[in-house]
Amino acid sequence: MSEVKISAEPRTEFGKGGARRTRRAGLVPAVLYGHGEKPQHIALPAREFAAAIRHGGLNQVFTIDVTGNAGITLALPKAIQRDPIKDTYEHVDLIIVKRGEKVQVDVPVTLTGEAARNTLVVNESNTLAVVAEAMHLPSSFEVSIDGLEAGAQVTAGDVPLPQGTELAVEPGFVLAIISQAQTAEQLEGGESAEGEGGEPATAEGASEE
Repeated sequence: MSEVKISAEPRTEFGKGGARRTRRAGLVPAVLYGHGEKPQHIALPAREFAAAIRHGGLNQVFTIDVTGNAGITLALPKAIQRDPIKDTYEHVDLIIVKRGEKVQVDVPVTLTGEAARNTLVVNESNTLAVVAEAMHLPSSFEVSIDGLEAGAQVTAGDVPLPQGTELAVEPGFVLAIISQAQTAEQLEGGESAEGEGGEPATAEGASEE
C-alpha cells in the first residue's frame, strides 16, 4: 500500500463548537501524535480523506503536509469517529510512523467460497491483528471456507500472510466457526415447544379478583 499525500491546516478552535465549525468548512478535526512529538491539532480536507480511506482502507498511510510546518509527516489512522447516519468523519486520531518501523494493525478478513450444505457460518471476528512494516501494511485478507463441514473452524493460522507480515495473536485465534444448520423439523419443533410453554399456567380453583 502506498502513502497518500494530504494537506492539513493547524486547528486553533477546540471543543464541540469548534469541531462543528471545522466540519462545516469541509474539514475533519484531527490530532497528530506519537514518537515523542507534542500532539498537533489539525484539520484534514474531508473529501480527500474519505476518498483515501475508501481506496486504501482504514490502515492507509498518509504523508501529511501541515501548513506552516517544515517538512512532512508520515501517519496512520489510529482511531476514527464516524457519523453512521450522515456517513461523515467526525474526528481522527493519527499516529506518527517512520519508514522501516513495524506497527500493529487490525486488518479486515473476508471469507470466500461456500461451506458444505446444511451448515451455518458464525463469524467470531471480522479482523485479524498483525504486525507489519508501516509502509507495507496489508489492506485486507481472504481465507477460503469452501467445502468446510460442520465442526470446522477458521483460525488466524489459516490466513495466508504476505511476506513481512506476522500474526499479533495466537495461530489458534478463532475467526469463524462452521456449525450444523437446524433442519425444518427442528425449527418447527422449537416453535411448537415455544407455543406450548408460551402461556403461563393457571392453577385450578384459583379465584380471579
